[in-house]
Amino acid sequence: MSDSPFTPEDRLTRLLAAEPYWTARAMQEQGSRFYAALGQALDAADLRNRRLLYVTWPEEFWDFYERGLLLAAAEAESLGTESLGTESR
Repeated sequence: MSDSPFTPEDRLTRLLAAEPYWTARAMQEQGSRFYAALGQALDAADLRNRRLLYVTWPEEFWDFYERGLLLAAAEAESLGTESLGTESR
């Protein structure tokens, strides 16, 4: 289990509020073939299906969400910008 201070409900709320781009990208770049495929599904999913994915694999999506935040921060740093809006992208 993650050391996150967020409850499962808080995590779901954050996942649903965030644009799935960085989570899907982290899954496709850093995950196994299975997670890469889930990342593709996440990228193509509407809100209803994103919710279904998130509640089916909550720990896994939270892990890749956090990895996606790191990817976004690294890209922002390499572009010399302060933030790419990781919460809303």
